[in-house]
Amino acid sequence: MVEPVGNHYVVARPVYSENSFNEEHEKLHRYHKTFWDHLKLYFRCSPQRAKRIALRLFPIVSWLPEYRFREWILSDIVSGINTGLVAVLQGLAFALLVNVPPGYGLYAAFFPVLVYFIFGTSRHISVGPFPVLSLMVGGVVTRLVPDDSIGNGNSTNISAINEERVMVAASVTFLSGIFQLLLGIFQFGFIVIYLSQSLISGFTTAAAIHVVVSQLKFMFQLPVPGFNKPFGIIYTLESIFSQITKTNIADLVTSLLVLLIVFVVKEMNDRYKQKLPTPIPVELLVTVLAALISHFLNLEEKFNVAVVGKLEEGFQAPVAPDVGILQKCIGDGISIAIVAFAVAFSVAKVYSIKHDYPIDGNQELIAFGLGNIVGGSFKGFASSTALSRSGVQESTGGKTQIAGIVSSVIVLVVILAVGFLLAPLQKSVLASLALGNLKGMLLQFKEVGILWRKDKFDCIIWVVTFLFAVFLGLDIGLAAAVAFQLLTVIIRSQIPSCTVLANVGRSNIYRNRKDYTDIYEPEGVKIFRCSSPIFFANIEFFREKLITAVGFNPLRVLRKRNKALRKIRKLLKKGELQVTPKGLISMANHTYESDEELDNNKIEELDQPTNMTDLPIQINWDTDLPPGITVPQVNIHSIILDFSSVSFLDFSAMTVLKKTLKEFVRLDIDVYIAGSHEGLLDKLERSAFFDEEIKPSMFFLTIHDAVLHILLKKDTASSSKLKLTKENGRSNDYVIIPRNGLRSRECTLSTMNIVYTVTKVSTVKHEGCSGKTQDVPIQTRLIDLDWAGVKCTQEDTFIVNIHK
Repeated sequence: MVEPVGNHYVVARPVYSENSFNEEHEKLHRYHKTFWDHLKLYFRCSPQRAKRIALRLFPIVSWLPEYRFREWILSDIVSGINTGLVAVLQGLAFALLVNVPPGYGLYAAFFPVLVYFIFGTSRHISVGPFPVLSLMVGGVVTRLVPDDSIGNGNSTNISAINEERVMVAASVTFLSGIFQLLLGIFQFGFIVIYLSQSLISGFTTAAAIHVVVSQLKFMFQLPVPGFNKPFGIIYTLESIFSQITKTNIADLVTSLLVLLIVFVVKEMNDRYKQKLPTPIPVELLVTVLAALISHFLNLEEKFNVAVVGKLEEGFQAPVAPDVGILQKCIGDGISIAIVAFAVAFSVAKVYSIKHDYPIDGNQELIAFGLGNIVGGSFKGFASSTALSRSGVQESTGGKTQIAGIVSSVIVLVVILAVGFLLAPLQKSVLASLALGNLKGMLLQFKEVGILWRKDKFDCIIWVVTFLFAVFLGLDIGLAAAVAFQLLTVIIRSQIPSCTVLANVGRSNIYRNRKDYTDIYEPEGVKIFRCSSPIFFANIEFFREKLITAVGFNPLRVLRKRNKALRKIRKLLKKGELQVTPKGLISMANHTYESDEELDNNKIEELDQPTNMTDLPIQINWDTDLPPGITVPQVNIHSIILDFSSVSFLDFSAMTVLKKTLKEFVRLDIDVYIAGSHEGLLDKLERSAFFDEEIKPSMFFLTIHDAVLHILLKKDTASSSKLKLTKENGRSNDYVIIPRNGLRSRECTLSTMNIVYTVTKVSTVKHEGCSGKTQDVPIQTRLIDLDWAGVKCTQEDTFIVNIHK
């Protein structure tokens, strides 16, 4: 029963152990499905299930019939045109990161969009090339088809090398799509949870640094070979600066001017985005202007600048991936698949929350997997989504993936009709446009200081991921970063926070005893909390912390007691000890014997419970022992283990925990476990955890239940101030908080303050000077009772009868 009193509440209920609570409230024993049950359920087929699968596999069937044509079509068209223009330029620019001719970037911006329109669940992301993925694919291309294979550099050789590189990019894209598709089919969408936000942020920031370094050779127009190996970025910078005197000044000036214009206009777009009807398409304007200037001033012949050249017109026939290439880039395919999904899903999740619609991680994997399979078949490279391009699609009014279809039409027009207009465009302009899209990723450096103040572990993960990805390369760096992140989780769970608790405010709240001054610790009781799962890696740490908390090693004390009993038996047999009413008295000068002599190589016997049945007297270990016999003092009688934060307990931990608990029990210390999660008791029973010494009755619902049980147990055994009688009632029908206990804050030297939290009305007899009897409702303080003017004192005795 709960009774609110102002901003307080009073709870009246019995003290519950786990067993008594389950018995009284008739806990149901539910059947828990096994792995095979889930497997059968997953592969079960029915018309309803087939319909659900079809709707989930083709999300377009759900949202397209509900499309609000009149309200949304204009917004989607405007958004699609803006997004398409950006997609064209980014496709051309990011192709340079892949080390393939720029025209193939248009294929990566076209085919995945069509596939995602049918299979994707996000309404706002723009699918296509992403600089980080382009750089990762470019790393594979450089490794398998290095720059030194170009040889003499004639046009025939360069064309053959480009074809080979296109095939490598298409094959690794196809492979990554296969991995994504398989992950989606087997419902592995949860894999993204292993890439934390700190890891993704550090990784993408490192990728931005790689993009900057990779584009320097186009800005300076220097023949820099690719170094796809650990510390490759250092070799790349060394190559650039060793040739810095050969810089093409025209390309460098063009790059710097384009960068300046792009950054200024993008800053204006951000600052005045509320006033501008649509962001200024700075990439389009700069591209058109640069192409016109290059064409009319004939910059290629006059200043020897590198230009895009003739783009492929139309589409090429689909090709099958090269099996030999697939075998060489399995690891790269996996890393590209995971990074592509992680980036796209994180962006999609932002927009789904903002616009309040669901997305399906497994279906997203299928959509991106099919998109990369189709894109790779048509010689495109890996796609995901770019935050800047998705931002354009959403901010210009895009409502659905109809905007994506419109953007793909813009790309299609460029591929089929107007691609030749971009032939005079300088590659340095594309490089600058690629760098202009990195502002958001480079600004992520600000997160380091924020993370350091909020969570130092996350800050360390960010920094280590950044350093790994920069110096080891994106593929090895990502694997090393994930391993390091999991290592931090292991370290944090292997070294959990263990604290000793105390009662705060004389209520049912228990907190770290070091954090509060108004605390109450029951005499002889230790309350120990472990804030972590307990498993094979941290069980020994848990045991050490528990031993430190109680102040003694139970195994050592148990062995000392058994050794002492051996000595006592030996001395009694020799007649050197005599039993008297006052205890054991030594009758001779004691000679010390080594522990090794007494052990007789039977150390196992010392770990058994102490047995005094053959002795003429029961040894009290808290009193003085005979000379020459010393045993460490134990000043506690009860231990409460707070398992409210222990989410699981493996078999190795169970074994050590059982052994540790037995050591305490064999010292006559009561051990209680409080707040364990549902199912732990059943798991322990299935694992044969319980025996004659370790019993299920040690489990209690809460810490407070265990504390009150201990206090009641001690009070009924030793207190003469309070006599409790009941008529055929159960011992847990009442909870009494005794004098100087959890309510001692309200006591004075001249009053008695006992609070009953009983579920039944009681009869109280005052056996002091009044001898009167009266019925008392629940939650009544004895000091508040009217005894006809007779004042109660601490020396008074009460008899409490609990009504049935």
